[in-house]
Amino acid sequence: MSEKPVILITGASSGIGAATALYFGQRGYRVVLAARRLERLVEQASEIQDLGGEALAIKADVSSSEQVQALVERTLENYSRIDVLFNNAGFGRMRWLEKLDMEADIETQLQVNLHGAIRTAKAVIPTMIAQRSGHIINMSSVAGYIATPTYSIYAATKFGLRGFTDALRREMYPYNIRVSGIYPGPVKTEFIEHMGSERKSGFKTPTWLVLTSEDVARAVWKLNQRPRRVVVLPGFFSGLIMLEHWFPGLVDWGIERFFIRRERKQS
Repeated sequence: MSEKPVILITGASSGIGAATALYFGQRGYRVVLAARRLERLVEQASEIQDLGGEALAIKADVSSSEQVQALVERTLENYSRIDVLFNNAGFGRMRWLEKLDMEADIETQLQVNLHGAIRTAKAVIPTMIAQRSGHIINMSSVAGYIATPTYSIYAATKFGLRGFTDALRREMYPYNIRVSGIYPGPVKTEFIEHMGSERKSGFKTPTWLVLTSEDVARAVWKLNQRPRRVVVLPGFFSGLIMLEHWFPGLVDWGIERFFIRRERKQS
């Protein structure tokens, strides 16, 4: 039986999930890729296998408890262990709250971004406890620290995920199970294409602050090699998080002055 470690990645069909799967697969991990788009997962798994790695593609929707449980069971049937869970599945709909659809935009974000991560972590924890080892890495966002306009529901899911990550880390400490949160700023992926942002003022994040999927994949690898509670990417956002913590009134003023006035007056 292979002694290679196993990583289970949700949201692995593209972007950060796919890049992380490839990165770990090239470095000796057996990779389980999970998402709703099976054909994309198969392509990703084939690429890893062509490079000499081991990979398994499993169709799974993290908003379904039954599918999550089946995902974990199939992983264990094939590889007998789970060393790392990368809770990466998520999406965002960035519009004013009154313009969001209650089911498609609000409830689905909660189900995937927050409940999905909780479901998947809960499903793998018994295995990790039995192993007395494991690492759960939850993909959050700078929006889990700084809630900005049009990000109301997305920020709610990421604030919730941050609280879940902190509590779970403390729960798992006696079992030698690490729990980490990774908080990137904007990343150039399909996520941006699908978030439905309506920027009438033409405001865009400066390109020097936008990460690539590969940037985040490398950060996930480093985090797994040297576990930490929190990783913020890029480091510039750590300063903004401190500003939000100590001077929230100043942040409110800046957002109202330079964003809200420009966007709302054109609505």
